[in-house]
Amino acid sequence: MANRALLLVDLQNDFCAGGALAVPEGDSTVDIANRLITWCQSRGDVAIASQDWHPANHGSFARQHQVEPYTQGQLDGLPQTFWPEHCVQHSEGAALHPLLNQKALAATFHKGENPLVDSYSAFFDNGRRQKTNLDDWLRTHSITELIIMGLATDYCVKFTVLDALQLGYSVSVITDGCRGVNIEPQDSAQAFMDMAAAGATLYTLADWEETQP
Repeated sequence: MANRALLLVDLQNDFCAGGALAVPEGDSTVDIANRLITWCQSRGDVAIASQDWHPANHGSFARQHQVEPYTQGQLDGLPQTFWPEHCVQHSEGAALHPLLNQKALAATFHKGENPLVDSYSAFFDNGRRQKTNLDDWLRTHSITELIIMGLATDYCVKFTVLDALQLGYSVSVITDGCRGVNIEPQDSAQAFMDMAAAGATLYTLADWEETQP
């Protein structure tokens, strides 16, 4: 096994067309993901995925606080956007997109299971109080380099990338494999700038295929 992995962030039904928290053009990321999976398979690289996996009473859900979705507030002392209910454990909305080549995934990592704190990053909750199993799995498999793409650019992708860099991984982001919520119009563009400033290298899929051996 090579020391590189493709990490697909939250390519779940609720973030795609018709989902509870649909990201504009979210479905368009699935074809990119499948092409990257094929690319990785041909080189002996693994593909893994993260899934938002919330209990039905998760504190990030607007309904838990009787507020409108996208209202800003606090959850357990941390700034919080309150979201429509989404990616509830074992629901159809929490499932990975049906067109994603799921059979090729070596592992899937759940996040956001603690009802008291949201978890945008695939590595930590938002308070960095608890880790998921992702970092330990990567280290067990001697992975040092990550290719990251998914949903949504301005939340789960951004914080996954920033945490991966802080943990010492080399990170490449496939920009056209990401789509953003964009509560503010420039959120995704700012997220890409933040990722690059922290040390990630940004590629389009075409650039990646052209420049990587």
